[in-house]
Amino acid sequence: MGYFVGIDIGGTFTDAVLLDDQGVARLLKTPTTLDEPARGVNHALALAERELELPEGSLLGRVGYFGLGTTVATNALIERKGVRTGIITTKGFRDTLLVQRGMGHWAGRETHEIAHFSRRRHPDPVVPRGLIEEVVERIDYKGSVVTPLDEADVRRAVRTLLDQGVQAIAVCLLWSFREPAHEQRVAEIITEMAPEVHLSTSSDLAPVLGEYERTATTAMNAYLGPHVKRYMSNLDTSLRERGMTGTLRIVDSGGGVITPERCGQTAVSILTSGPTGGVLASAKLAQQLGTPNVLTTDMGGTSFDVGIIVEYEPVVTPRQEVNGYHILKPAVQVTAIGAGGGSIAQVVDGKLLVGPESAGSVPGPACYGRGGTLPTVTDADVVLGIIDPDYFLGGTFSLDKEAAIRAVRDHVAVPLGIGVEEAAAGIKEIADHRMADLLDTLTVGKGHDPRDFVIYAYGGAGGAHCHSFGAELGCQSVIVPSTATVHSAFGAVMSDLHTIAELSDPMHSVSWENASDVLDPERITRNLRRLEEQTVAQLTESGAARDRIELHRSAEVKFRMQAKSLTVPVPAGDLTRESIAQLLDSFLRQFTETYGSEAVFLGAGVEIVSLRVQARGLLDKPDIKRVVSGGSAIRDEGPRSRQIYLGRELGWTTAAVVRGTDLKEGDVLTGPTVVEHPGTTIFIGPGQTARIDHLENTVITTSPKGV
Repeated sequence: MGYFVGIDIGGTFTDAVLLDDQGVARLLKTPTTLDEPARGVNHALALAERELELPEGSLLGRVGYFGLGTTVATNALIERKGVRTGIITTKGFRDTLLVQRGMGHWAGRETHEIAHFSRRRHPDPVVPRGLIEEVVERIDYKGSVVTPLDEADVRRAVRTLLDQGVQAIAVCLLWSFREPAHEQRVAEIITEMAPEVHLSTSSDLAPVLGEYERTATTAMNAYLGPHVKRYMSNLDTSLRERGMTGTLRIVDSGGGVITPERCGQTAVSILTSGPTGGVLASAKLAQQLGTPNVLTTDMGGTSFDVGIIVEYEPVVTPRQEVNGYHILKPAVQVTAIGAGGGSIAQVVDGKLLVGPESAGSVPGPACYGRGGTLPTVTDADVVLGIIDPDYFLGGTFSLDKEAAIRAVRDHVAVPLGIGVEEAAAGIKEIADHRMADLLDTLTVGKGHDPRDFVIYAYGGAGGAHCHSFGAELGCQSVIVPSTATVHSAFGAVMSDLHTIAELSDPMHSVSWENASDVLDPERITRNLRRLEEQTVAQLTESGAARDRIELHRSAEVKFRMQAKSLTVPVPAGDLTRESIAQLLDSFLRQFTETYGSEAVFLGAGVEIVSLRVQARGLLDKPDIKRVVSGGSAIRDEGPRSRQIYLGRELGWTTAAVVRGTDLKEGDVLTGPTVVEHPGTTIFIGPGQTARIDHLENTVITTSPKGV
């Protein structure tokens, strides 16, 4: 029997999905080994072999496809483990990366980090000023050469950087996306002088408008590239040595999977690899369930990640904000806050705060018994009775309830002068409110009505909290997928090949009335054809069949003199004046829905900033027919009820307890009820109901909030 494997390495747990060719999916979970992530992968594979009763070390020989969601690039950036990197740029523009833009103070940061102006600061540069070299050359905005490239100056700049020990060089010249000849020649000289140096050029990586953003993207890619390339090479070699003959694919931030080799070339494209997997899995599930608009919520041990699906497609943002830098690589929109099971609760100036600091997997929550003493959200759930300490991870990982009580008492209850249960309820309530606030910001704050959406709640801690933040938001319902505990890993195993190509060839009309007569449809069509050829070539090289490739075209459009653009779909085929008019009508409608009719500025005219083609190479994989939660060490029926603390108003209340493995399609549950799966716990609040659907998902009607 052949297998498809999906693994997601998170900050606290490593999740795995093992799908056989009969459509049976096994879900597995093991603690992440932060010092050596590969060990966590090996533990997950060993657990799978025990579940399947296979000889030790034999599973990989039967794996035809191995998908991985990874935080290797993100961790390298946060921990500053990239290589020594230099930049070569146009003379007079040495400080572009250092000056950034005004929003560099708060880009990609949470509200609490930007509330006090005096505490804001630009991120530490990945490339210091001393490693940025200028060269004589100049191309104007039309792509015409103003000053020829001084090759002797280029050689001097390269030699200066090499003498300072750089291992990677980023090349970003002014207006190179309009005419890349100078950048290409600089790259040739670098390769000639130092073929071992990792090279990244902006005209190849991000040929779009935005001097600072292109520089930041190219520098970040060069900085992370060697580290990511080495990681992927070692991983691939390790899997091959252990018998795997199938293909290895990595979840890409843009909405699919790519080859390990491609990761090394475009390291910035996997900065949000892990969270993206959950959104992709949710998009697949949305099509099966007929829920076109979905808010995806992933509550793991470290963070709470939210994505948006509209009309069955994940919302893709043209740029990412990562650690204060703007990265010009399209990515599935995922917004995160520090509100996970490991988020630490503390009393500061008489106020209870929860997160964003996390206990991670080591030492982890106090109840893990690994040396942690600070209270976390998971500790609160144990104190409240929502999590059974004897059935955590199916009984394979027993929790210390007394340690959880001590942590909550010593660090929250005593400082606030309240009882332990009340303190634990406060921790949970604050965490739930923070998550609900984020969901409100991403829906109401962006012009969406939450009542048009369904929430998918997954991640190890999502099921225990979704009854609260789902009800507070007022959405249609909350669905906890049968794959909830390893949902991002499920995305890694089920995703298709993917790539995105884009370019900037700005064109505008000073008048809205005759814009479709001014904007050149032949020029736009020519550029789109070029991008289509590029993406198809990349996917066929990665193993996709030409007849299994889907193309989606879009344009970034804005009113002239405004900063923000909107992504507007572009129809297939050759464009005409009529199709340009339709495109502009779509832009106007989308702009009005997003910002309101009062913000419409027809007098400014309109501008098409850039064009994009997203390509997906469909891969053949079996449909999911049955889900089996692996790793359970307890086979008895378990308790039928237990006491759960539901806050001051309801106090200790008897809640029904059901093992998830005993449920079947059509079963209906009334809250308060705890549903215990080997990998996660689902809580159905008072007055709420839940039913089990045909795919074993738990569908919660959230009208009454509960506690």
